[in-house]
Amino acid sequence: MGLLEDKVVLVNGGTQGVGAAVARAAAREGATVAVTGRRPELGEALATELTEAGTKAMYVRADLADAQQARGSAARVIEAYGRIDCLVNSAGLTSRGTLLDTTPELFDAHIAINLKGPFFAMQAAVADMLARKAPGTIVNIITSSEHGGQPFLAPYVAAKAGLAGLTRNAAHAHRWDRIRINGLNIGWTATEGEDATQRTFHGAGDDWREQAAQKLPMGKLGRPDEIADFVVLLLSDRSGVVTGSVIDWDQNVLGGLD
Repeated sequence: MGLLEDKVVLVNGGTQGVGAAVARAAAREGATVAVTGRRPELGEALATELTEAGTKAMYVRADLADAQQARGSAARVIEAYGRIDCLVNSAGLTSRGTLLDTTPELFDAHIAINLKGPFFAMQAAVADMLARKAPGTIVNIITSSEHGGQPFLAPYVAAKAGLAGLTRNAAHAHRWDRIRINGLNIGWTATEGEDATQRTFHGAGDDWREQAAQKLPMGKLGRPDEIADFVVLLLSDRSGVVTGSVIDWDQNVLGGLD
């Protein structure tokens, strides 16, 4: 049996990058998988890929910045599969802004996608678990930058630090319901979204990954499939009683100085 055999897993922001890697890893471990996102061409293709590999899978089109759509996507999954056993919040906005140049609109966009969406997705999933009096697991993909981050990530850090606090708060609130909620502070990761960010905001060329890797202790950026394996472990019973943990999944050490 796989680590997630007979589990229904909802991956928000699951059409590419870390989310898509989590969806594939969960499917390999026996789960029924639903993914959400704003790009139907990617979502439908991933659902087809997983279905053809023998997994029950579906795509739900949703803009997770909209609280009603975040809750509605969970309702669609419950309607289709009867329940949600595991939730992963991996959608994220990484557009740049400093304390001085961030507009109210940019700030609100970060809060909507990086904090409000996960909040209401968790609300819907936990409500389902409680209604069934069943245990469940949630993993929030956060960022190592929530500890402080670069000056040009001000609204991103504000929202993701809120998600870290929410993770601990919800875990504490529902520990007696056997609902385990954890988070991952991921470091610099080679995803499609990061490629677009580097090119759009930093003028990066085709070799930006190689240049970045040379500056990192392990000689490489993090990989989505590596993160996905860690997420699956946290979703599964193999992670035991762990809840309320926000784990630094990074190659830089918080507080370490050279």
